[in-house]
Amino acid sequence: MLEIALLCGLAVLAANLPFLTDRVAFAIPGDKLKKHFGWRSLELVILYFLVGGIARVLEARVTSVQPQHWEFFAATGALFIVMAWPGFVWRYFWRKPGL
Repeated sequence: MLEIALLCGLAVLAANLPFLTDRVAFAIPGDKLKKHFGWRSLELVILYFLVGGIARVLEARVTSVQPQHWEFFAATGALFIVMAWPGFVWRYFWRKPGL
């Protein structure tokens, strides 16, 4: 049960991470290359598959891995995007003082 809670927490953190930093690919500073929405979307997709890989490894440790079809990936992808909502709002909708 603890593993599931940690995995959900990791998924929320990973979904919001592209919107919380201005570093492109988490390495290149924002002053050298401007991070636009395309970069953030690409990072979101990469982090989705990274968290999915971690979940698959955890599942393999407990039981045999169940085969998944496109419906599973559509549902979990939509859930991952919903988890990214707070970071998206903070980055694009929140009014920052002085701007």
